Amino acid sequence: MSTIVPVLLSLLLLLSPAVSQETQDGPYSLTFHSIGVSTLAEGLPGFQATGFLNDQPFFHYDIESGKAVPLGPWRQVEGMEDWEEVSKRQKARGDFFLKNLKDIMDYKKDRGNHTMQEKFGCKLRNNTYCGAFWTVAYDGQDYIKFNTEIPAWIPLQKAALNTKVKWETEGSVQRAKASLKEECPQMLRRYLQYSRIYLDRQDPPSVSITSHVGPRNKRTLRCLAYNFYPQPISLYWTRASNVVENELWGDVALSENGTYQSWVSVKIPSRDTGPYFCHVQHSSLAQPLTVPWNERQEVSVEDAAES
Repeated sequence: MSTIVPVLLSLLLLLSPAVSQETQDGPYSLTFHSIGVSTLAEGLPGFQATGFLNDQPFFHYDIESGKAVPLGPWRQVEGMEDWEEVSKRQKARGDFFLKNLKDIMDYKKDRGNHTMQEKFGCKLRNNTYCGAFWTVAYDGQDYIKFNTEIPAWIPLQKAALNTKVKWETEGSVQRAKASLKEECPQMLRRYLQYSRIYLDRQDPPSVSITSHVGPRNKRTLRCLAYNFYPQPISLYWTRASNVVENELWGDVALSENGTYQSWVSVKIPSRDTGPYFCHVQHSSLAQPLTVPWNERQEVSVEDAAES
């Protein structure tokens, strides 16, 4: 019996049969991230897994607590899962996972502490399967991946040839293909019945502007957008209707509350009073925001709305 296929199949068993319901638009994705370590370290569980709907984590499990717990708004969702049963099956899944890690260490003749990471999932658009993936990494380097079209396991390191032969000899190919192209989309359709309200939401950004004078008599203007969802956003500065070129950008970061934040800053001479404006474009806004910088008073998006 394959040791890696049950890792996915045991996860699929966490769910009751899919309930038929049209799922339109999207794309929507269901993804699972798992990591295991060969030697326990303080504060780091030997195995943990997180499930994501689109970019939103909806449950987490770690072998130390032995519990799978819903995250974010899914804490309030009734009937989506029996989390005690999920916890039991995730423990079994962790055992399979760590055995696979030990096998890889044997192939590579490694000792000491090593890690294995796994990501797999699928996508739907207009209720139709439109892609899936399954990748395994060892110590942060891609090790092996599954190609659903061939289908076959594709080794990405020399030692992974041993893994490919073992898994394919044990008959994992067709089961893995069915898991990704059939069972995973069914899981996603079922989850979307409980989750579209969170995944389709439009949370408008709050905006604040700060400034400070640094070395060489330069002032930094920083425009921060926060508490927005979904992720795509456009931020830029203008001075007297001209786009300012020398901008510094912050990455779009996911906050603990499931929303995003990002920022853009510009350096100007400290005596330059502008006028400077921060422009914010987001799908939740009927029209872009234009937020002025006032050197006498920092502003928020509420100030801009009133002006």
